Amino acid sequence: MSKLIKHGAVVEDNWTLVRYPAVEEAVQKQAGKVVQFKVTGTEAASAELIAQVQIPAGRVIVPLAVFRARKDELAARISAGEVGVWLESFELVEDLAAALDDINALPVIAYDFPKFVDGRGFSAAVLLRSRYGYKNELRAIGDVLRDKLYFMQRCGFDAYAIRADRSAEDALASLRDFSEPYQASTAEPQPLWRRHARA
Repeated sequence: MSKLIKHGAVVEDNWTLVRYPAVEEAVQKQAGKVVQFKVTGTEAASAELIAQVQIPAGRVIVPLAVFRARKDELAARISAGEVGVWLESFELVEDLAAALDDINALPVIAYDFPKFVDGRGFSAAVLLRSRYGYKNELRAIGDVLRDKLYFMQRCGFDAYAIRADRSAEDALASLRDFSEPYQASTAEPQPLWRRHARA
């Protein structure tokens, strides 16, 4: 089992992250360089690719498109609390919420950070915690590095799958980089001036 930072400790990850089978993306030459193009705002996985996804037994975190397309097949496991969902960076929290009567029926929601510089997951986390009232585990996956953990926590993440080439133990220390934040956040709704009374 891989390591996971969860609720301020390094623990064994007892969930299996289900990814799409690898496919070759179309490439195009531009100014002498090979550039990959991916259209955002659309469902990345085709119906054929979704059907090819193998979902193992036990606790699994499946892609949103797989969850939506194969929800009837997974119904018993969803009821048993064995299915979580992960979102790609271009997928909308609203689409996940629309697929469920109660978003808290999911024990885990994960958000994939494809690149360190992609910040859309921060907004998604705030939406899940504030607008949709999600109370369970909110996990950051993908290109998750020490530098972002403190800010992810402020937005509502409480579990972090650190990139495989980095140390989870080292990254854990970053959650305590700042002792007292000034601003309000999802993790601490009151700003500093409201949390401390003046003498």
